[in-house]
Amino acid sequence: MIQAIIFDVGGVLLRTEDRAPRQQWEARLGLEPGGAEALVFNSEMGQSAQRGDITEPELWRWIGSHLNLSLEETAAFRQGFWAGDKLDWELVALIRQLKTQYQTAIISNYASNLRPELTKQFKIANVFDEIIISCEEKIMKPGSEIFHRALARLGRKPEEAIFIDDFLHNVEAAQNVGLAAIHFQPGIDLPQALEKLGVSLG
Repeated sequence: MIQAIIFDVGGVLLRTEDRAPRQQWEARLGLEPGGAEALVFNSEMGQSAQRGDITEPELWRWIGSHLNLSLEETAAFRQGFWAGDKLDWELVALIRQLKTQYQTAIISNYASNLRPELTKQFKIANVFDEIIISCEEKIMKPGSEIFHRALARLGRKPEEAIFIDDFLHNVEAAQNVGLAAIHFQPGIDLPQALEKLGVSLG
């Protein structure tokens, strides 16, 4: 029986709804399409930030240096990079509903800015029983250890939990550990997908 529901953040709870600001900065900086995301997420330093080897401010200092930007330009690029991201408040409402019957948690590959954002900016940290962030754990999805740590802190067996992520390789990794999993995609009917896995929405 399902007892816990675990969510990813980027691409699920927090999604890039408007890519224009990133695209404008890519054009301004002479980057290839997708080059901004490649720097922030997929570069060696971006991965280091998600593993907690460096902080998020240190990542942006490196990005500024790498692109020969001033401090002001780097700050403007950082603001523009995140400008199109929106928190899905309907999903937050669903999670609040789920929390009345189930444990709720986060497993996210993210740099050191996530916990302050959830706590201070969005004020939704209290919606989750556990928040597992790669930079704090020093391990990342799709590695199995991050799933095992989350389950241990929730006090659950793999078959008692559902994991929701927008990347298929993370979904498959969770399934390999024994969790049920949902591939979150645009337009998904998440309540229906949860009900199919035995979740009661009251």
